[in-house]
Amino acid sequence: MEDRWLSVDEIGTYLGIKRDTVYKWISDRSMPAHKIGRLWKFKKDEVDAWVRGGGAQEADGANVGKK
Repeated sequence: MEDRWLSVDEIGTYLGIKRDTVYKWISDRSMPAHKIGRLWKFKKDEVDAWVRGGGAQEADGANVGKK
């Protein structure tokens, strides 16, 4: 069963971004994250829906990673 909580490093690897970017997106772009104690945890399906909904887009409307 692959419905487990992912760490900051794991979600960063999954999205192909650095951990600093993950923290920035949590605060600046309302990336879906849950704080458990001192740790941020993520559900992959919530993050996928957030990305599909445009949450990871650049300010100018370009997609992240798009050239």
